[in-house]
Amino acid sequence: MAIVCKSAGEIEKMRRSGRILRQVLDVVTAAVAPGVSTMDLEHAAEKKIRELGAKPAFKGYYDYPCVLCTSINQEVVHGIPSAKRKLNEGDIVSVDCGVVLEGYYSDSAVTVPVGTISEETQKLLDVTRESLVRGIAAAQPGNRLGDIGAAVQEYVEAAGFSVVREFVGHGIGTKLHEDPQVPNYGQREQGIKLREGMVLAIEPMVNLGGPAVRVLEDKWTAVTEDGRASAHFEHCVAVTKDGPVILTV
Repeated sequence: MAIVCKSAGEIEKMRRSGRILRQVLDVVTAAVAPGVSTMDLEHAAEKKIRELGAKPAFKGYYDYPCVLCTSINQEVVHGIPSAKRKLNEGDIVSVDCGVVLEGYYSDSAVTVPVGTISEETQKLLDVTRESLVRGIAAAQPGNRLGDIGAAVQEYVEAAGFSVVREFVGHGIGTKLHEDPQVPNYGQREQGIKLREGMVLAIEPMVNLGGPAVRVLEDKWTAVTEDGRASAHFEHCVAVTKDGPVILTV
């Protein structure tokens, strides 16, 4: 495993990349409404990325066709935007995006309610968001990788939900995916030691029902096996001597 620790200068570049990405996600989030297509969100994102002088990280990555992943309801990750796919009142849509600026990547996701959603679905969003906060808090130098996954898993399962295991977070830097992989489950005090300068994309994917997922025939879209809703939140986080610093804000 080749883990690259970043210098303060590199982390600053990643922070600039992350700030642009946050502006893109803010534009997309504001556009979410009943009747809007996922391709409308795609166009809004692409326009904003170009406007801010960055490049999309996902488009062309393993031949992925778009700048966004838009995953609705039971879709966990990697949903492909489509002009035919309209958002309906009561849906949730996970919007995942990445950008490259000056050779440095950022990657972030947020799950957004479409109009009014059920209490159960709102709880799923709240728990997933809070599990990310807890995972980030565990990204301290001297902690272990397992501390991050355990923080996410313990909180999610205590709330009665389940953590997806097939998809995990990852290191990030001059590549979109670097070592190490960052699972959203695990045991405390297990795994590699976290060191100053590591930058991790921490991204809990949490299901209302069971943890099992499968990939559809498009070879990208992952859905829950039981057809129940899934939520996804993600930030890029630098491990620093002063504790975890979120770069995608």
